[in-house]
Amino acid sequence: MEAFHDFLKLLDGNLGGAWWFPYVLLGTGLFFTFYLKFPQVRYFSHAWKVVTGKFDRKGAKGDTTHFRALTTALSGTVGTGNISGVAFAIFLGGPAALFWMWATAFFGMTTKFVEVTLSHKYRVQTEDGTMAGGPMYYMDRRLNMKWLAVAFAIATVISSFGTGNLPQSNGIAMSIEATFGFEPWIVGSVLGILLAMVILGGITRIAAVTSRIVPFMAVVYLIGAFAVIFANIENIGPAFASVISDAFTGSAAAGGFLGATIAYAFNRGVNRGLFSNEAGQGSAPIAHAAARTDEPVSEGMVSILEPFIDTIIICTITGLVILSSGVWTEKHHNVFERSDMMIISGQYSEDSAEDKEQLYKYLNGVGGSSVEYYTGPINVVNGVAVNQDFTLLNARSFAEDVRFGVGSEEDLFSGTIQVVDGNIQRENIVVSGKSLVHSAALTTIAFTRGFFGDFGQYIVSVGLLLFAFSTAIAWSYYGDRAMTYLFGPRSVGPYRVIYVAGFVWASFSDTTLVWTLSAVAIVVMTLPNLFGILLLRKEMRESVDQYWQTFKKD
Repeated sequence: MEAFHDFLKLLDGNLGGAWWFPYVLLGTGLFFTFYLKFPQVRYFSHAWKVVTGKFDRKGAKGDTTHFRALTTALSGTVGTGNISGVAFAIFLGGPAALFWMWATAFFGMTTKFVEVTLSHKYRVQTEDGTMAGGPMYYMDRRLNMKWLAVAFAIATVISSFGTGNLPQSNGIAMSIEATFGFEPWIVGSVLGILLAMVILGGITRIAAVTSRIVPFMAVVYLIGAFAVIFANIENIGPAFASVISDAFTGSAAAGGFLGATIAYAFNRGVNRGLFSNEAGQGSAPIAHAAARTDEPVSEGMVSILEPFIDTIIICTITGLVILSSGVWTEKHHNVFERSDMMIISGQYSEDSAEDKEQLYKYLNGVGGSSVEYYTGPINVVNGVAVNQDFTLLNARSFAEDVRFGVGSEEDLFSGTIQVVDGNIQRENIVVSGKSLVHSAALTTIAFTRGFFGDFGQYIVSVGLLLFAFSTAIAWSYYGDRAMTYLFGPRSVGPYRVIYVAGFVWASFSDTTLVWTLSAVAIVVMTLPNLFGILLLRKEMRESVDQYWQTFKKD
């Protein structure tokens, strides 16, 4: 698995983690924002009126309402990205990462408006009578690029696992284990059965379930979040200030956090922003294709609201909880995952400014670092290393109170552990200690720093359960529409079986591995979609002009 993770990191480094990807993503949104004259601002109030059904017409084709299409699409975006993803972005890039998530959302509102409008315009009615849409249909029916449509559909199937399935299941299981102590495989199995029961009902049942889950889960989560924000109200101003200032200076070292460059925070913030609101990824158009309307632009209007609700509201609140509580710079006891752990040669000290500078350069990809991986033995007596020729880092921080166990952290190990290129060679060695934490674990700790105290962790667990489960439901629909395009309706059944099996498996797999897989899958799906909508930029503007001309006549 470590070799597979290294391969995924290599792919991510050349795709989503590459310097050019954030510019392509934000650049597309920026282009359409000016090209269409800031539709996310001018059409914002109109979008709310559309979603309430004010302009609905009888007899319009579709399987569900504007509101249910919106909640289905929102359930696909409001998931672990809002709880785990924000925490992961701040863990990697500091407060500045939140700023770039905002930028991604603002310009993403326009990107989503474009992709939903064009995809809805070229949707089709399938053999079973349901509507099917998404970027693969405009690529095929309008651009006559069957090869691009097939590539996008395949990427959608992959992303249904990498975005909507595996990280959601993993986030739920890790949070519930930390809070309630249930084994991850038990959580995954129970939720897998529930997932199967919902998705077998198709878009009608999916839309009905998500239209109830989304509003409820938002209320529960916001109550818990504001309990932390108001308890740390004096830190909200400095938190906002650090988000803005660090975006242009980089995040300085604070506590266990070793700092991040502007470029690193920008890259990770845009990447996590895309994972959160999926603007440009091409997923939301698949849900919106089911909406009952004959006006593609009106459904595009509805989609403008998604990045605003998902990222600018919910992700910001999560970010403020983490920043105002201060937990993002604190070290906490945890069992170290292999993919988070790094063993380097020599003794580095957290008290040495020179040592911290070397690690800062290394962790942020800045040249001039002398850090090298450790290769050699670690001699351990009763769980404690006795040789001093290496330094153990975990979660991008100096690890403290490190203990080596065998099979579990309680069964302390004595003997020699071989390390090659920074990796422990013995599989059953369990390493624990104090370090920074990230993802759902970080948000869970932050929620205990409010008026609810330790009870706040239960709010995160429940919120994460509802958020992530609804995302898994929505993405199963995206995947089955892609399978329908590729192989016809008969392929949907086998796909759903594999989807549920993957959901169960991910509940007890490596967290960081899952996040890296999702990062790769997102980009593989996003690039063809951005290419396609840019080719149809003139048609998009003509469609918007025609919509308003018709609207004024009515």
